[in-house]
Amino acid sequence: MISTREAEPAGQALVPGDDMRRHLPGVEPERRLTDWGRSERVEGFLDRTAGDFLYHYWFRTEVEGIENVPSTGGALLVSNHAGALPPDAPMIAKAIREEHPHPRPVNITVEHFFKGYPGFSMLIPRIGCVPAHPANVQRLLYDEEQLVLVFPEGRKGTEKLYKDRYRLRRFGRGGFVQAAMRARAPIVPVCVVGAEEAAPSFAQLRLMKRLTGLLYFPLTPTFPHFGLLGMLGFLPAKFKIRFLEPIPFDKEGLEHDKALVQTVANDVRARIQENLWDMLAKRKSIWFG
Repeated sequence: MISTREAEPAGQALVPGDDMRRHLPGVEPERRLTDWGRSERVEGFLDRTAGDFLYHYWFRTEVEGIENVPSTGGALLVSNHAGALPPDAPMIAKAIREEHPHPRPVNITVEHFFKGYPGFSMLIPRIGCVPAHPANVQRLLYDEEQLVLVFPEGRKGTEKLYKDRYRLRRFGRGGFVQAAMRARAPIVPVCVVGAEEAAPSFAQLRLMKRLTGLLYFPLTPTFPHFGLLGMLGFLPAKFKIRFLEPIPFDKEGLEHDKALVQTVANDVRARIQENLWDMLAKRKSIWFG
C-alpha cells in the first residue's frame, strides 16, 4: 500500500497537514475569513443594507477631521461611548469606509460577556469585533498594522443615564495608552455626538438585570415593546463624528512609565470632552444638527 506522502511528485515539499487538508473539502470554499473570523461576505451584506441606511438616511452622519486617521500602519482610535445599545462603533467604522481617501477596515474591541449569547457571539467576529484584551490589541496594532477602536469608558459608558449624557466617565487605568505605546502606534481621539440621543437610557432595571443575567438592563424607548421607533432600533438623532489630531509614540519603553501613561490617558479624555462640549454648543437640534 502506497502512502499519501509517497504518492506525491518527487521534490514537492508538503506543509504539515496539507496531505490531510486536501481530502477535506471546505464547508464554504468561496468564503473569505481573516484569522479573527471576520467575513467579507457577512460584513459586506450588513454594510450594504443596514449600514448604508443608518449612516446616510437615519443618522445622516457628518464627519470632520477624517484626514487625521492614518492611511497606513497601526493606529488606536479612542472614542466616547454611551447609549442603551450604542450605535457609535459601527458608524465610526462606516465613516472611515465612506469618507477616508484610503478606506480601511476597523477592528472594534468588545466586552467578553458577548461570548455567552448564542448566535450573537457568532455574529460579532464576522463583522470585525474582537475581544477587548491587550494581547489582541497589541497583535492588531504592531504585527498586523491595523486600525483598532477602543472605548476606555467601557461598561460605565453604556450604563450612563440620559441625564449624564456626554459627561465622560474615567478612562480606566490607561491600558489603551500602554497598548499604543508598546506598539508605537498613534492614538487618534474620536468624538461622537448623537449616539446618546439615538439610544437613550433613562433608568437601569436591576430586577430585570438579575432575571436575564445581562450586565445591564436599561429602560429605553428603543426597546421593541416601547413602540414603532423601538422596532427600528434607534431614534433618528443627527450624528456628528470628529476625528482629532493623532498623538504619536515613537520611542521604545514609554509604556513602563506609569505616570506618563496616566497623564496621556487624562489628556486624551480631556481632549475628547472639550471637543464634545464644542460640538454640542454648535448643535442647534438633536434631530437636524
